[in-house]
Amino acid sequence: YPLAVTGVAQAAFPDQANGSLVRDKAGQVVGSALVGQSFAAPGYLHPRPSAASYDAAASSGSNLGPLNPDLIARVKTDADTLRAETGTAVIPADAVTTSASGLDPHISPAYARLQAARIAQARGVALEEVSQVIEQHVEGRTFGVLGQPRVNVLLTNMALDARFARPAAEG
Repeated sequence: YPLAVTGVAQAAFPDQANGSLVRDKAGQVVGSALVGQSFAAPGYLHPRPSAASYDAAASSGSNLGPLNPDLIARVKTDADTLRAETGTAVIPADAVTTSASGLDPHISPAYARLQAARIAQARGVALEEVSQVIEQHVEGRTFGVLGQPRVNVLLTNMALDARFARPAAEG
C-alpha cells in the first residue's frame, strides 16, 4: 500500500510529493512553498506569528484558549504595534494570531497589503510597484471554492528581491 500511494503521489503530484521545494536562481533550496519561515527585515513581507518559532520539529499551536490572559495580552501588543506602524485601526486577524501548525506559509491579501508601504519605504521604491508584486501573488481559493485567497510569503519575497534587488542592509 505505501509503495502504491507513493507511486500515485509521484505520478500525479510530483512537486508536492517532494516537498514543494523552492529554489533560488542558483538552484539552491531556499525553502518550501508549504512551510512558513520567519522574515523580520522591513523590506520583506512578514509572515503571521508562529507558536512554533517556524521550527517544523516543534510544529504546534500555542494551546492558549481565546480567554487566556497571555494570549489576549500578546494579541493586543501585536495589534497595537501594527496600528502604530501602519496608522490603520483595522488589523487583519492573521497578522496577530498563529496558525494551528505554527508553520503556515501564507498570509491574507489584507495583511500583505497592509505591509506594502513599509516594504516600499525600506526598498526605496514606489508603493504602487510593491503593491503590484503583491497583487500578482494573490492565490485564489483552491478549486475556486475551498479556503480563502492567500499570499505565499516566501514566493512573494523572492519576487520582491527579483524585481527590486535585496535591500543592502538586509543581506
